Amino acid sequence: MDDDARRAWSRTVAYFRSLDEHATHRHHFRHTDEDGNHWYFEAVPDRDELVVIKQAEVTGSGRLLRYSWQHLEDAHGFLTDQPIDPAEDPVETVTAEEFGRVWAG
Repeated sequence: MDDDARRAWSRTVAYFRSLDEHATHRHHFRHTDEDGNHWYFEAVPDRDELVVIKQAEVTGSGRLLRYSWQHLEDAHGFLTDQPIDPAEDPVETVTAEEFGRVWAG
């Protein structure tokens, strides 16, 4: 990774970390895709959008994949860079407790 890429990566981590550490209101959603994978999102408001700061995927085989500012990506996936729009996206609201249980594994 060159210096420009490292700086960009550091800015991305700092942005998501700041949102996570300073959030006053969190929203939680779930989505089940056509392959039977269950996706869970924790999002916070930023600039009139709901930005995902934590994302968990429970695969059809039961594997848990988690992404946040502490682990943005790996060989299996990455933290989405797209905001959540509950009016447009195929997500349903879940409780913070449900999200927390999934996140904890």
